Amino acid sequence: MEERELTDVDIAFVDDDEDLRGANVQALQLAGLRARAFASAGEVLERLGPDFAGVVVTDVRMPGISGIELFRRLRALDPDIPVVLISGHADIAMAVEAMSEGAYDFIAKPYAGERLTGTLRRALEKRTLVMENRRLRAMAADEGADALIGETPAMVRLRQMIRDLADVDVDVLVLGETGTGKEVAANLLHRLGRRRVRPFVALNCGALPETVIESELFGYEAGAFTGAQKPRIGRIEHSSGGTLFLDELESMPVSAQVKLLRVLEAREIAPLGSNELRPVDLRVVAATKVDLAGPTARGDFRADLFYRLNVVTLRIPPLRERRRDVPLLFVHFLDRAARKYGREVPRLDRAIERRLGESDWAGNVRELAHFAERIALGLPEGSPLANPAAGERAPSLPERLGTIEADLIRAALEAHGGDVRATIEALGIPRKTFYDKLARYGIERAAYEVGR
Repeated sequence: MEERELTDVDIAFVDDDEDLRGANVQALQLAGLRARAFASAGEVLERLGPDFAGVVVTDVRMPGISGIELFRRLRALDPDIPVVLISGHADIAMAVEAMSEGAYDFIAKPYAGERLTGTLRRALEKRTLVMENRRLRAMAADEGADALIGETPAMVRLRQMIRDLADVDVDVLVLGETGTGKEVAANLLHRLGRRRVRPFVALNCGALPETVIESELFGYEAGAFTGAQKPRIGRIEHSSGGTLFLDELESMPVSAQVKLLRVLEAREIAPLGSNELRPVDLRVVAATKVDLAGPTARGDFRADLFYRLNVVTLRIPPLRERRRDVPLLFVHFLDRAARKYGREVPRLDRAIERRLGESDWAGNVRELAHFAERIALGLPEGSPLANPAAGERAPSLPERLGTIEADLIRAALEAHGGDVRATIEALGIPRKTFYDKLARYGIERAAYEVGR
């Protein structure tokens, strides 16, 4: 008995005319498409599930279940399955009506083979993107992979590279601006490969002082320095067999760079205060906001360490370079925020649509996600003094000022990656006042940290 799901088919071609379906399937196979013939709608419905990653082509007039009825049943199963209708002249009106209901296309008889092949290739490309984004959304629920959702060619290539590299023991450099999802990419490299059974160990090189980072990386023995009462395993050794993620690599002190280079070359580590060399099964994914290939941008970062890590580079484009993905990402974040706060998903007005289309999103995906949260909470961006809807109480002056103040704090946190000192300096308020206001407005500072 054949399996229910069609996992090896690009095109399901449905027609009750044996000669016609045979000729079409043969032509599609010669064009490089994996096509399979079905003599009836019932036959294909028995085999198709919502995970079908291909396209359905069906004649409109068939005995039993017609092509139009097949389309409607497939739409109920999965509204994103592309259905192409083949219609005679008398059926064109029905086919046009079906297109208004969501059918992908209709092709009138007689038709050239190139017309059918071209339509199916475009429909198959669309279906592939839909299935890819579904997989990413499923990952996002558990792994925070939502930053990589997108249909632009750059994001499609990026996801393919991540899949290709996941099981390859090669060090990777991830290049991207703040908020683009560098740690998300690193986490996916880990989770999609065989190293997922071992730890994913992350270290922000810019968040630790020079006196601490070496002990964090390499570990230490008891008595290695004042206060080292017990031995401690460093991040490098802890990541053995898994993945070591070094964020803000450009901020690593030069002294630590020298030691890290030695570890990368020898795949051995000696904790502070010890002469014992311990082998490590190391895979490093490093992230940086600046392109270290240029001497000016590199500054005092060691060129030899850069070239040692730069075996493969993954560049995550900023949102301004993939504007077509902004609405898709926004809807995803808005749905998630509405569920989080127990709210109905709000309708989008022209001001929001204009903001989505015109903003450069300097904070990238992180800024877009926070914007979606504010919209879900009913805090329209840039209009804290907006008129209330009919029947609603107008906000008081303190409430309006509070909305403005909260947005200013969020904007400062976004601009400074959640850094407390820089945010306080930018706002010009005391530290205690800052934390009081975070509590008052329910703002989570940690959500704005770089890499989250």
